[in-house]
Amino acid sequence: MVSTSPGYGITIRVEGSPDLQPIALITSALSGAGATITALDVVESMLDKVVIDVTCDTINASHADEITAALNVISGLIVRKVSDRTFLLHLGGKIEIASKVPLKTRDDLSRAYTPGVARISQAIVEDPSNVRRLTMKRNTVAVVTDGSAVLGLGNIGPAAALPVMEGKATLFKRFADVDAWPVCLDTQDVDEIVRTVQLIAPVYGGINLEDISAPRCFEIEARLRQLLDIPVFHDDQHGTAIVVLAALKNSLKLVKKDISAVKIVMSGAGAAGTAVARLLVKSGATNIIAFDKDGVINSSCDRNDEMRAWFIDHSNTENFAGDLHQAMSGADVFIGVSAPNVLVEADIAAMADKSIVFALANPDPEIDPVVARKYAAVVATGRSDQPNQINNVLAFPGIFRGLLDAQAHKITDDLLVAAAIAIADCVTPSQLNASFIVPSVFDPQVVSKVAAAVKMSV
Repeated sequence: MVSTSPGYGITIRVEGSPDLQPIALITSALSGAGATITALDVVESMLDKVVIDVTCDTINASHADEITAALNVISGLIVRKVSDRTFLLHLGGKIEIASKVPLKTRDDLSRAYTPGVARISQAIVEDPSNVRRLTMKRNTVAVVTDGSAVLGLGNIGPAAALPVMEGKATLFKRFADVDAWPVCLDTQDVDEIVRTVQLIAPVYGGINLEDISAPRCFEIEARLRQLLDIPVFHDDQHGTAIVVLAALKNSLKLVKKDISAVKIVMSGAGAAGTAVARLLVKSGATNIIAFDKDGVINSSCDRNDEMRAWFIDHSNTENFAGDLHQAMSGADVFIGVSAPNVLVEADIAAMADKSIVFALANPDPEIDPVVARKYAAVVATGRSDQPNQINNVLAFPGIFRGLLDAQAHKITDDLLVAAAIAIADCVTPSQLNASFIVPSVFDPQVVSKVAAAVKMSV
């Protein structure tokens, strides 16, 4: 059954006569229509009418329309207004610039701007390292996208990507007190993106690449890492890989299996899938069979891009040539970063005893998690309404907090593995169970532990 979501929350203002008991009518109609009521407030009460604001979560935009229609057909009730709470939250954007210093007097102005600021500029000229100490660079990250691979929306362009990048910036600030700023580029040319980021880099202490389609994202990241003296992190690759590795470490601990001995089947060999597989191999995985849209990747495949070539060299050592369903037989672990409903119930039933299923396609996973739990010992998804959400917010705030604090210049695979271990260790042995393999994103120790692990690895 599909669940309601706060992402489709609405507030409906309804008017009715007190004699009709409108609250009872409203709650009955909304519950019957499948809404989840989260608040109900009487905003106006008179002898002849009552005005009620009812807030509820719905499944999607069409469901919200159905719920409104269910109220409209009730005789004596008038729907005066419907407000989409998600759109209201985004009005005017979600972030702003705020001054950290007071500007109340002429003296304040003289120090913050001319003539005093000239002394700061000169100090940077004399010692360029002062830019990290004396400017916003020490705590600022650029969230860079071209809008080519946004969430589950695809190639929607830079303007439509901006709300997502704003959201990313709010997460940086909320969880790690990092000042992040969206940089949405109106180009999908690799050379132009690289050159543009190179030109704006003096302002920032780090670059977070976001929602850039593969395989271009690999080249962009690699070239920027060569050109810049600040860390460059592609979250869709490395953030996902870090959290998957953390979750798998704890899952294997729970089912008492070793990563070097398990059979891992992967669906999805794009940017995220490649990054996940690379970290798994670095952590000891020896038996990975990966599938992309064309089927299994083995030695007979063309080496037509960097991702495919890596999988040919590092996975499927026995050169398995069957389909995904056949590969699932006897598999200990399934990791999906691909598309909805690529698996069926029989596939999970055919897995090894105490199997692990990470169905991370979002919003609709590779297999219904309710079905997967009939057979698998541990099930994780990318959804916030399911236990064991594999969420990148467990990784990137702490990663950048540590990188900025250490004034780091580069990111290494060892650093990524250290971050994954830090996340996994936030779940204590007494907490670890089939429904709790990664910590909550609101666990305050996550950022500090990840940041500490990063600083130790720089």
